[in-house]
Amino acid sequence: MHDEVKKYYGQILVTSGDLQTDACCTDSSMPEYLKGPLAEIHTEVASKYYGCGLVAPQQLEGTRILDLGSGSGRDCYLLSRLVSERGYIVGVDMTDEQLEVANRHIQWHTDQYGYAQPNVEFHKGYIEKLDELSLEDESFDIIISNCVINLSPDKDAVLREAWRVLKPGGELYFSDVYSERRVPESLVKDPLLYGECLSGALYWNDFLTLAKRNGFADPRLVEDRPLTIDNPKIEEKLGPHRFFSATYRLFKIPELEESCEDFGQAVIYKGTVEHHPDCFVLDKSHIFQSGKVEPVCGNSWLMLHQSRFAEHFEFIGNWDAHYGIFDGCGTTMPFDIDVDQQQRSDGGSCC
Repeated sequence: MHDEVKKYYGQILVTSGDLQTDACCTDSSMPEYLKGPLAEIHTEVASKYYGCGLVAPQQLEGTRILDLGSGSGRDCYLLSRLVSERGYIVGVDMTDEQLEVANRHIQWHTDQYGYAQPNVEFHKGYIEKLDELSLEDESFDIIISNCVINLSPDKDAVLREAWRVLKPGGELYFSDVYSERRVPESLVKDPLLYGECLSGALYWNDFLTLAKRNGFADPRLVEDRPLTIDNPKIEEKLGPHRFFSATYRLFKIPELEESCEDFGQAVIYKGTVEHHPDCFVLDKSHIFQSGKVEPVCGNSWLMLHQSRFAEHFEFIGNWDAHYGIFDGCGTTMPFDIDVDQQQRSDGGSCC
């Protein structure tokens, strides 16, 4: 399958206009502060962009970032601008034609940004085998990937390697394609469907299991959208299978629990993250307004406290008392609380 993907992205696709579906197309609303940096990217690099989401998390100044499946380098060059000269970007890709484009424009972007020296480099390799590239343990603040992990034949190894090279408190922030159900092997073997980022997509619930197995205990969904495909022949091949583009953030924090537990904690966003003075979006369910006391589960508290976002929040509470499940994250106790309350008011259980 590696060879099929190399052929598809190196020889069959010339520009993003050659894609047969909308799976590898970004449809996110563009924040105003990103429009300028995106406009600065070389046209050849931009024309060979095949991402499905926006992989630019908050607070990137001075960070060291790894891009899994960096392609022509569009996201790397965008992040090169956002991390400033103090930061550094490493891209990994397996397709020679894409790497040739990315490498050809390193100096061009360095001059465009007014940097004294490049802060981007690209390596040929497989995202499942980062150890073969001598990428050291705990050497990156952030890992991004844009519609590439679905193309990997060994997604378990991708997440395992991501955990290894991330620093404690770092995060894997990536967009990818997911299916509503498991994709049958007959579709997985179809080169066109695989190259279009469809038949290699994980069933969303299998992804959550895989992430947790590799240490990422509480995956957080940032945004999602259904894919419309817009190709009758491919839609006929896919039958009832539906697909979604989704962005997740996974933190490397070993203390995270699989469930959201209530310890009576809260946070206050200071409004100090650059470009986000009014609110901070942790994920789809957690939007923190500046200056407002927000109750949070233990996991959310840790994600903010143990990461690069710590200085931008005030933290209230500790771990002295546990109050059960935290229902603010969508998890509820399985028992009927009304019955329980009635039993207690009646003087106890029937036993």
